[in-house]
Amino acid sequence: MKRSSRLGLVAAAASLALALTACSGGAAAPTAGSGGSAADEPKTLTIWDYESDESAMGQAWAKAVEIFKAKHPDVTVKQEAQTFEQIQKNAKIVLTGDSVPDVMEYNKGNATAGQLAAQGLITPLTDAAKQYGWDTKLAGSLSTTAKYDDKGLMGSGEWYGVPNYGEFVGVYYNKDLFAKYNLQVPTTLAEFTAVMDAFKAKGVTPLATAGAEYPLGQLWYELVLANADRSFVDGYQLFKSDVDFHGTQLTAGTTALQDWISKGYIDKNVAALKAEDMGVSFIKGKYPMMVSGSWWFGRLATDMKADWGMFTFPGNKLHPGSSGNLWVIPTKAKAPTLAKEFIDITLSPEVQNVLAEKGGLPVAGDASVITDAKVKDLTTNFQSILDQDGLAFYPDWPVPGYYDVIVAQLQGLANGNKDVNATLDGLGKAYAEGKDDLLNG
Repeated sequence: MKRSSRLGLVAAAASLALALTACSGGAAAPTAGSGGSAADEPKTLTIWDYESDESAMGQAWAKAVEIFKAKHPDVTVKQEAQTFEQIQKNAKIVLTGDSVPDVMEYNKGNATAGQLAAQGLITPLTDAAKQYGWDTKLAGSLSTTAKYDDKGLMGSGEWYGVPNYGEFVGVYYNKDLFAKYNLQVPTTLAEFTAVMDAFKAKGVTPLATAGAEYPLGQLWYELVLANADRSFVDGYQLFKSDVDFHGTQLTAGTTALQDWISKGYIDKNVAALKAEDMGVSFIKGKYPMMVSGSWWFGRLATDMKADWGMFTFPGNKLHPGSSGNLWVIPTKAKAPTLAKEFIDITLSPEVQNVLAEKGGLPVAGDASVITDAKVKDLTTNFQSILDQDGLAFYPDWPVPGYYDVIVAQLQGLANGNKDVNATLDGLGKAYAEGKDDLLNG
């Protein structure tokens, strides 16, 4: 589920033990034989992004621009702020015109970057990925969101984008409430259930979530993933195999969610609650735990008065999450070689370490530079997921329009209007139709 469209912002590798260790400096810019020369291009680099100046990403991109300018004092850099909605709605129209950026931040997935790739509106970057070493820095499922086939399906084919930060879903918890009831951070699903039972026994609803928007779907996916492995994720997300919606993984996860709702682990009015309701309630101390994404970190750091922390979903090796948004180069960019060099700078140690220090979840940074304890915990949790190749993407990604389907089906489950079988029928029907449209439409 896209962080940017749901919270105004917004997660690895078979061999990503290196993901948060210091990486080597950027490679030299490609020569004319590998796609042109910067000397032949205009002395202007136009960058579009939609991160606020105060965010971790905004501060990191500012550092990247600073480094680029020092290397190219003769090049004028135009960094033009956009909004997520502007780029999301207008990208296809803008990129067919003549006034296009040289490099821009764009959302990943079949319905976004995949569509631009299939329509020939962004440049293949496979040669650059090999030239600069992006294909080794961004191995495993971190690179999945960067690659698209000729139909625009994520996970294989050419590189069309480059991510340089990550995101994931975990469990935020109120340390003060845990201390009040003498409870410890759970490390298994059974311990997690015991903690929720202990809170319920004291009259406290354990989990903040929201059914009118993405949070309940991410909780559901965590419970599905508790019974899943990488082959299930590859089948569900990348269509590498057929998915049985009444099979073990989806049935067990949906049954568990129904059980948690019936036991009162979740607010009885969850179907009507939005993500903002969830976050504000957790910040105010109404709930001791909140299952949601790393994009909430900055908000909690600013607004939450009680002491708090975060842990990964207990017992899971797979978690909702992915690489962050992509840098892409429009086909009509006038300075593509300079654009590739700028992208490479965003993966340099200097820029990645800014992300690390500010809580931006770098994919190639040095965790030792982090001094803030909460930021270090966040980054360590992300690293633990990367070490297990544990990013499983988001439940609504496989087919266009699936986000609304998941919300509606789980609202029906939460309201008691649908049982587990009916919910799985509804989810499976929409998935099958969407998959057929993508593969055969």
